[in-house]
Amino acid sequence: MTALVSTEWLAAHPAAPGLLILDASYHVGLPGEAPRDAAADFATGHIPGATFMDLAGFNAPDAPLPSTMPDATHFAAQAGPLGLRADARIVLYDDAPHRTAARAWVMLRAFSFTDVALLDGGLAKWKAEERPLEQGATLVAPTTVDRPTSGIGLLDLAAMRAIQQGGATQIVDARSAARFSGAEADPRPGVAPGHIPGSRNLPYPQLFNADGTWKQGDALAAAFTAAGVDLDRPLAMTCGSGITASVLAFGAHLLGRDAAVYDGSWTEWGGDPATPKATGDA
Repeated sequence: MTALVSTEWLAAHPAAPGLLILDASYHVGLPGEAPRDAAADFATGHIPGATFMDLAGFNAPDAPLPSTMPDATHFAAQAGPLGLRADARIVLYDDAPHRTAARAWVMLRAFSFTDVALLDGGLAKWKAEERPLEQGATLVAPTTVDRPTSGIGLLDLAAMRAIQQGGATQIVDARSAARFSGAEADPRPGVAPGHIPGSRNLPYPQLFNADGTWKQGDALAAAFTAAGVDLDRPLAMTCGSGITASVLAFGAHLLGRDAAVYDGSWTEWGGDPATPKATGDA
């Protein structure tokens, strides 16, 4: 299974061996955003056979930062009821403006699930094509998930400080230009405006076509190049809280590049008085 599957493929292979379809919609709920309930939306209408992957429930409990990746124990406790298996072929989709299926992709890969794809265009494209929807919950057989390895492809504050000081790895920020430059205040209290010194700005919407599908090939590479990113050098992705940084990481994956995600992202860096900060353009 390729990393990006089409709605046509999924509609034609609803019962492919080992296929597990997960709705990974998650709404960040930043100030000014209209409140939405991802679980309620799922119950109202989802792709047939899909199971709701509650990313909020996967977040590390009692973590001081938003959207923190879980440890292996918490991941296993949340993943078992989804029916996750080592041999599963997983297709992720979402109906969220922050493209949260990519965050689920990063999480699953961090726990050694490798046969994971995103549905190109997500639920919006599925609906636009007037494909069938199901309502209510999807019953799945729970499993016992044993994935002791965690943290693959993730970076913490210490690692990011070393990267920022070393300069060999490029830091790419998925936030808007206004938040990156500091022209717009950070929406989270106590977090400074601006960006990690030396980082590049590639707002995540630039990786998508007008219809919500992913850019691919030369068009996708051009988005990185226009932001001043050299795809042949190591990459570390950041954003506000690690969610849209995952979008950049998946985009790099489509181009055959590995990219790590700074889990704490700007909420951690910008909220720490000891870290250096920059404002203005890259």
